[in-house]
Amino acid sequence: MASTPHFLSRLLRPFTTTTSASLSLNPAESGSSSFPPNAQKCTLAAGCFWGVEHMFRKHFKDSGLLDARVGYTGGDTKSPAYRAVCSGRTGHAEALQITFDPTVTTYRSLLEFFFKMHDPTTKNRQGGDAGTQYRSGIFTHSPEQEAEAKKIMGQVQAQWWRAGTVETEVVPAGEWWDAETYHQLYLDKNPGGYECPAHFVRGFGALKDE
Repeated sequence: MASTPHFLSRLLRPFTTTTSASLSLNPAESGSSSFPPNAQKCTLAAGCFWGVEHMFRKHFKDSGLLDARVGYTGGDTKSPAYRAVCSGRTGHAEALQITFDPTVTTYRSLLEFFFKMHDPTTKNRQGGDAGTQYRSGIFTHSPEQEAEAKKIMGQVQAQWWRAGTVETEVVPAGEWWDAETYHQLYLDKNPGGYECPAHFVRGFGALKDE
């Protein structure tokens, strides 16, 4: 029997209803004792979270990435399940929350990769995935992160994405909900699974301060 096309694998995956809130970096609460005390969070939305997680883990492996979890943020309801998020009614974005060591990799380097690996000029869409859950977003955890995100966004608009308008939202991080277990490390568990065609690293040059 012919295999299921990749785009259908995304539509046919199972729906479950268990999500959990995760807001703390405390190792005892996160289930890991390996996080250094200066560990920071970076929360991003760039379309289907399967590919976003996979690309960040691959690029920043052994380069300061301590953990990466896919989940939901930016919405209006508690404990959103995947089916509800896909409906667009909860207001959540599919997102990635990274825990990183700022002495090894910088917040700026994470954001530069973010703006290379997806198309921030397509509002509420990446490739064929359309809806507010696929919006481009940076959810900041401090005033310093907000300032850095807005600075880099201005630079990528002027230097990398001149042909369009960068639609990325920059907003304070709200409550985070881990996605269902089967979403975590999805492409590691399911090689050949669905990957958004808009997710690839663009060959942009280094950003210049202006």
